[in-house]
Amino acid sequence: MLLSGRKLIRSTTFRFSILFFVAQMGLALGVLFFVQRSSEQALLAEQQSLVRDIQGDLAAVYSLNGRAGLSQMIRAQMRDELTEEAIILLIDETGQVVAGNLAVWPAYIPLSVDWRVATLDRTGADQPQAMGLSATPLPGGEHLLVGAPLAQVERLSLIGREATLGAVTFAIPLTLALSLFLGRMITDRIRRIVATARLVGNGDLHHRVPSDQSDDAFDQLGKSVNTMLDRIEALVGELRVVTDGLAHDLRSPITRLRSVLERALIETSDPAAQMALSRVADEADNLLAMLTLALQISRAEAGIGRDRFVMTDVGALLSDLVEIYGPVAEDAGKILSCDAVADLRFPLHRELVSQALGNLIENALKYADGGKTIRISAARLDATLALGVADDGPGIPEPQRDEARKRFARLDPARGKPGSGLGLSLVEAVARLHRGDMALEDNTPGLKVVMRLVM
Repeated sequence: MLLSGRKLIRSTTFRFSILFFVAQMGLALGVLFFVQRSSEQALLAEQQSLVRDIQGDLAAVYSLNGRAGLSQMIRAQMRDELTEEAIILLIDETGQVVAGNLAVWPAYIPLSVDWRVATLDRTGADQPQAMGLSATPLPGGEHLLVGAPLAQVERLSLIGREATLGAVTFAIPLTLALSLFLGRMITDRIRRIVATARLVGNGDLHHRVPSDQSDDAFDQLGKSVNTMLDRIEALVGELRVVTDGLAHDLRSPITRLRSVLERALIETSDPAAQMALSRVADEADNLLAMLTLALQISRAEAGIGRDRFVMTDVGALLSDLVEIYGPVAEDAGKILSCDAVADLRFPLHRELVSQALGNLIENALKYADGGKTIRISAARLDATLALGVADDGPGIPEPQRDEARKRFARLDPARGKPGSGLGLSLVEAVARLHRGDMALEDNTPGLKVVMRLVM
């Protein structure tokens, strides 16, 4: 579970989804914050304009009618519905209140200030209120304080916070679902290409990336991959034709050579000549077997034989192999056994799978020096069948396993023994024909070769 979580976090799709989610949430919150701040600033500017207008009107009255006229005007403003919630205070040069709806000049408000926000207890109000204030001196030594309530700004701020919380609550699941949907959509497009590449990698060169004709970046990538696969299929096809033709062409002269050697063996009576001719005949047999094996590998990799898949009793197949190779194993001082679940049936190419397992058994007989047991096994997990051949010999060191999988590869311990170096190549080709793979594993001690076949 932990590894799966780490794999998810490191995936490009997950990172894209998170980046999209963060970007969308950041954009949404940024827009909400901008709208709220702009609205608050606009309303605050409106209140400042109202304060300056009242202040300007009162200053004009003072210029015309003096202190008495201004005091009368202030009392009239206190009764006006438009300004009854405003703060208006006039004090004389000694600081005594002349008119207004404050008991005293607030100590923390300067006698001259362009704009200041403070909480004041206005006469007639139920509770203190936040006010935007402006103070100015008058020519006669008096000071005039005018303020407007900021309750609307506070209400707008509260509404903005509630709206932001509601929007975030709604936006989080919506944005998360959208980001996951986009990530899934991109992943699906990529998976089509990956699925095609996997099938082609398993030897099925006929598959192509499906196109939706949108001509977007993914569609162009798929078309480019298909063009590359067309070229690869053509080249591989030409190579297979040459390989098959060469194998067929060489089989005939080698067969004729074998016939000539057999007649020569019959006609000659010289023991030295007979021994030499016998060795040449053996080499001709080995070369013919090598060509046959190379031809089988080429055909398996070309996908030839899928039409011959039949539902096979795997347990019976392994029992037949034990019956065939059991006596040979006894002669080599080894015990051959099988392990398979009863009534295990799987669709496969019986002849090729039998030959592949036979090659693995022969390899174990040849190269598992010091070992005593060879065990063939079969196990199924969902749509995959794992066929294994294990021995308790010296095995193959892990650094040399990639080399052992190559065609015609002969590791040092095997160079002095007969063989073509194509046995594992055939096993891998047969596994790919069944859309599977081959693995070389430790048997502790010994080597275990596992051929996985996929339904």
